[in-house]
Amino acid sequence: MLIILLLGVGLAWWLSCVLYKKNWNKKLSVLVEFTDSYAYQGEASALREVIINDKALPLPALEVRLSMNRNLEFEEEAKENSNVTDQSYKRDIFSFLLHQQVTRTLAFRCRKRGFYHITKAEVVGYDLFFGSGHYMEVPQQTHMYVYPAQIDVRRIRLICQALSGMVVVQNRLYPDPFEFSGIREYRQDDPMNHINWKASARSQELMVNQYDSTTSIEVTVILDVEDRNILKYEKLTEEGISIVSSLAAAMVRNKMELNIISNGKAEDSSQGLYMHMKAGGGRVAELNQRLACIDTGCDVESIAEVLRREAAKKKSGHIYLLVSKNQTAENMEALRILAMNNSQVLWVIPVHPSMEMTYAGEREIHLMRWEVE
Repeated sequence: MLIILLLGVGLAWWLSCVLYKKNWNKKLSVLVEFTDSYAYQGEASALREVIINDKALPLPALEVRLSMNRNLEFEEEAKENSNVTDQSYKRDIFSFLLHQQVTRTLAFRCRKRGFYHITKAEVVGYDLFFGSGHYMEVPQQTHMYVYPAQIDVRRIRLICQALSGMVVVQNRLYPDPFEFSGIREYRQDDPMNHINWKASARSQELMVNQYDSTTSIEVTVILDVEDRNILKYEKLTEEGISIVSSLAAAMVRNKMELNIISNGKAEDSSQGLYMHMKAGGGRVAELNQRLACIDTGCDVESIAEVLRREAAKKKSGHIYLLVSKNQTAENMEALRILAMNNSQVLWVIPVHPSMEMTYAGEREIHLMRWEVE
């Protein structure tokens, strides 16, 4: 009897092995996708994981392995069974009955701007006797952008006010959204977004914010991501990228037209960045996507060369905004050439609090110290 029992167990084990080896991955699907197409650096997002065993065969143990860039870090409950080395890894084991689906949401934090994708999920299935596992790769096609971190609007407002102050007012065409000058009674043609609701409540009639006026402004914003020194200042470079992203959104929203130029380029591109953004236009998302993909680890063109090329266009009376941490004599001389076309320049210089300013402002070249903790 014992021999018969052992033979029976052996036969069952053999049939189980054969059955599972042949059928474990049939009608088994694994889908992984980012829940958001984009998020800003520092924000939370999530992965959606859908696993379906749509067959009349249970799966006692199914191990699912995921990996994504380490700049996307699992958190909360998703942090269990995860670790971060060269990538963020996630490993979980499930048990499936017949025709069963499991859907989970895995939270993560976006630690750095970039373009991220997941191309595969790895699956290992085990039979009833937990013998050797059966391996399968499931292709995935999901991606998301992490846009640059956004700067406090109060700090961005300082740049906008500096730009407005550089405009020589001759013909007052429309209100400057950055220059508040008082409150007055509502008129029928006033835009609703100018209504001051607190003042209206106090006076028991509609009151609106009044603004000083300037001429129409077109600005060229030049972003420098060059960092060739032995001592790298990655945090300052990233702050510069964030300044341009935040400033462009504010300027376009407030009816300013601008050009964006940068020596920064994506990993798969040999060209720097150039974009024209119309006042009120809808290219902010496109700009953020391109800024997200800038590779600060590659060699780039000197920003002084970019400035000289821009000066050769001889845009008389133009306004330029340079965002660069590199306080070099070459850059300063290139700005002087740029300003010779009756243009005005604002140089925003990201620095650590302990750093000194190399240059003082000049008549047509205004400097703004931008401290980064």
